[in-house]
Amino acid sequence: MTDEPLIGVLALQGGFEAHERMLRRLGACTREVRVPGDLEGLDGLILPGGESTTMTLGIAREGLAEPLRRLAAGGTPIFGSCAGLIMLDRDHLGLMDMRADRNAFGRQIRSFEEEVELSGLDGGSIRGIFIRAPWIAEHGSDVEVLGSVDGHPVAARQGKILAVSFHSELGEDDRLHRLFLDRVAEARLEHPHGHTLEGAGRRVR
Repeated sequence: MTDEPLIGVLALQGGFEAHERMLRRLGACTREVRVPGDLEGLDGLILPGGESTTMTLGIAREGLAEPLRRLAAGGTPIFGSCAGLIMLDRDHLGLMDMRADRNAFGRQIRSFEEEVELSGLDGGSIRGIFIRAPWIAEHGSDVEVLGSVDGHPVAARQGKILAVSFHSELGEDDRLHRLFLDRVAEARLEHPHGHTLEGAGRRVR
């Protein structure tokens, strides 16, 4: 096991490059995920913001749904932001026991920034950038809500899966990505030979 974790970023559509830049700044290796083979050997995966309908179609086209579910079932940490949160819910990949409402805060013109207090995040509130953001409309008992805005849950965790409604990768505050990488480090200790689908994948920067 190398020191640097290999984090995949779903790159079918949306703001995946900003996540890659932040991850590399924190010392992680990254790989853009477009087909099932790109999931091999990953230590963690990010589902970025974008357009959830387009992502759904891309996942179906490339046959990614079941491999993504197997990756999660194998204990690989996953982090979804904005549309990524939607992809995790019951109506999409079903990786978290929750249902998201799309564009819950309003359309593009209603985009805003808000200080969000997140349980388990040291150093005070984080500034969330909300762009056509969802919120968690309902959730099961296994889902832990980490933060809310105006009474609506916007951040949650279930097992090794973390989801937020906002974009933290667009700002300078990297604590949320650090928190995710901490979970990745813990999972790597639990599975020192890595999480693989069909053997080891290539590592890229």
